Amino acid sequence: MKLALLIILPLIAWVVWRAWQTGPTPEVGMPAPDFKLPDQHGKLHSLSDYAGRWLVLYFYPKDDTPGCTREACSFRDDLARLQTAGAEVVGISVDSQESHQQFANKYALTFTLLADMDGNTARHYGALMDWKIFQLATRTTFLIDPVGKIYHVYKHVDPSKHADEILADMPKTQ
Repeated sequence: MKLALLIILPLIAWVVWRAWQTGPTPEVGMPAPDFKLPDQHGKLHSLSDYAGRWLVLYFYPKDDTPGCTREACSFRDDLARLQTAGAEVVGISVDSQESHQQFANKYALTFTLLADMDGNTARHYGALMDWKIFQLATRTTFLIDPVGKIYHVYKHVDPSKHADEILADMPKTQ
């Protein structure tokens, strides 16, 4: 019995540790990793589509879960203020286009949700928990400047106050 525990406990610890190893996160001032992903309507989006504008690129674990819904609805409610400040909002998870479409319809989300079903984009942004049998994006947000560089990274966010935090961090124009 002790031998079994000595084998099983380290194995469980390794699996949990491995899942939280998301890879390096791009740092402030670095170019944002490019992506090409479909949105909830099947249209492909890439980083270059947002050139010349601020981009709030937020990764979230799962459509229609309490924290992710709270964050998405907060962005929805603050979208006009973010757009007035010159920012577009794009959410990314490893859920499918169909799941994103249902989520967007259910909560009247008018911003883009991208389907990163293979997790490669989340991995390049250091925002992927990979258990090999399933993957989740971590709740991480990147504020990307108009020339495509990382301006700010948010690793631990309060979904209900996140838009205010981003607006406070954006440089004031004029």
